[in-house]
Amino acid sequence: MRASKVPEVTIGFWVIKILATTLGETGGDAATMSLGLGYALGSLIFIGLFALAVAAQLRAKSYHPFLYWAVILATTTAGTAMADFGDRSLGIGYLGGSLVMASLLAIALGAWFRTTGSLAVDHFVPPRDEVFYWAAILFSQTLGTALGDWLANMDGVGFGGAAVVFGAGIAFVALCYFFTNLSRTLLFWSAFILTRPLGATLGDLLDKPVAEGGLNFSRASASLLLAAALVVLIAALPKRAASPQPSRGAAESD
Repeated sequence: MRASKVPEVTIGFWVIKILATTLGETGGDAATMSLGLGYALGSLIFIGLFALAVAAQLRAKSYHPFLYWAVILATTTAGTAMADFGDRSLGIGYLGGSLVMASLLAIALGAWFRTTGSLAVDHFVPPRDEVFYWAAILFSQTLGTALGDWLANMDGVGFGGAAVVFGAGIAFVALCYFFTNLSRTLLFWSAFILTRPLGATLGDLLDKPVAEGGLNFSRASASLLLAAALVVLIAALPKRAASPQPSRGAAESD
């Protein structure tokens, strides 16, 4: 059986994922707004970086932590720019952007399952499955950005309130994991989607002006601190690849 190229899904995985999505928000905003690249050009640049990173990941023969998380980070920055481009530049709004991205994610997951008969997230045989995996992750990250912006901009919610809502959603998914027999694949993607708006709202909480409910850190300094913490965690936490578990069924994974 082909070696797994993705990490074991543990608490450490989710901590790094939230940190990466927070960095994706501040880093994406730093490029598109602080550097003045704009949402369209920023989206093109980050999609290009994602394509390069995922190409390297597809060529890899085994799990490489820094490469894997570089691709995840590329999806978060691309997702930030793409969601902002749709929400603001195209004028479809936060709700419209969320619905579009939810549809694209559903199409990607549906095509994946229809083509391969599986949505396994612990191993990919043949490598074609990994292409579906990364496409679904890119759409889920963009969906998460749009969802986070939509909720945070509701009257009376704000960035802090949105972070609490999404954090509660993740806690609910965790309870379902430990105390129910719901599909592990369903729970994985639910948590994966929810960690993105949590990171997005935490990023906005850090760098937005106080008048808008943020803490007014500069995007550059917040991004540098988050990047340093991300590197330390990736280096310090166990670097185990996921153990393929085909016996759990076509759509199941740990």
